[in-house]
Amino acid sequence: MAGETTFSMMLPSRRLAPRLFVALVVLFGLVSCGSRPELGVLALNEMPAPGAKSYDILVATTREKDEHPDTYFNGERAQQINYADLTISVPPTHQPGQIEWPTAQPGNPETTFVTRQAGYIPDRKAFIRDVNQRLAKLPKGKRRIFLFIHGYNTRFPEGLFRFTQMVHDGNIQSVPVLFTWASRGKLQDYLYDLNSAAIARSALEQTIGDLAQTNAEGITIMAHSMGNWLLMETAVRADPQRLAVISRKLDNVVLAAPDIDIDLFKSQLKQIGRPRKPYVVIVSRDDKALSLSQRLSGGIERVGAYSDDQELAELGAIVIDVTELSSLDSTNHSKFAQLAGLSPEFRKVLGQADLTSVAAMGGSPDQATDLADLIGDTVALPIRIITAPVTLAAGSLGPR
Repeated sequence: MAGETTFSMMLPSRRLAPRLFVALVVLFGLVSCGSRPELGVLALNEMPAPGAKSYDILVATTREKDEHPDTYFNGERAQQINYADLTISVPPTHQPGQIEWPTAQPGNPETTFVTRQAGYIPDRKAFIRDVNQRLAKLPKGKRRIFLFIHGYNTRFPEGLFRFTQMVHDGNIQSVPVLFTWASRGKLQDYLYDLNSAAIARSALEQTIGDLAQTNAEGITIMAHSMGNWLLMETAVRADPQRLAVISRKLDNVVLAAPDIDIDLFKSQLKQIGRPRKPYVVIVSRDDKALSLSQRLSGGIERVGAYSDDQELAELGAIVIDVTELSSLDSTNHSKFAQLAGLSPEFRKVLGQADLTSVAAMGGSPDQATDLADLIGDTVALPIRIITAPVTLAAGSLGPR
């Protein structure tokens, strides 16, 4: 089970570090799902599987290439951006929000996720060329990119399969691109992961800048957990001219369960400036990982579990509050991954339409009504949608 969980956004003191590690072990020892995938997980499988669907995922990464067969990347830091292209198959028996891991390699495509093809892309130019080739296969008006940035304690196959699950469940037609940074996927390597995220800022800026220079008509970016810290800090330090180019291409920015100190988040927004379109922030006040983070961070609330949805909206966000949503994850930290399959309207947020355009800051009551019509009448989940200046509640509707 991937543990895409972050905690303090500040480096702990030497006195705090042992306590942090003990807390991590206690939290995740309670929810462990057995051994986690590492070496040889991406063995190619050519077995036919009627009803299975395959997805081509492009990868940009600061991870080091791994020499072990069927592994491709490990958790160590590369000196440059590496690129890859992998095709992942989702079984016909797939359940929304889940990742069906193979218990033995190369897996069974009728019941588990398997790898159909995989290989490195030689360089940046080839990566950009591949993106444009895939965009060209989409009809005009739908040539979009969906970029995902994973969180802490995430190994390469975990981030890859999680992203594939969301693309599949959301029926995403955009070109999927995974940005994966050098997380070791080990609880005790929190500080290593945090520093790896910091090191990855320049690479993420270059990658997003490259995507903005392609023939894409729009880009949606989704980050999870520590990936949000990486994304926001990248925006803070980005070249203003490049940031302006990127902004013109952005459809939506989705911050899922962001483990960012709320005061730091406000500071980041102040430095970046009010976004051209509101961010989408997915929050859950029962997120156990973020609750622990708050305790380890001097009691400062984390954005992904912030108690004041309306304040987040006033800062320039559309807030999707999933507190009442039953989680498939025992820590309640990965509810975001369920939304793509359970809520058809959330697919619009993931790059197929521009949801935020009807909820622009300062929008009229008519615009707010439009948003309610788009979401409130049809959402099949117990979630709340909060925008400024009007609060819209989707209610607690049962599955359709």
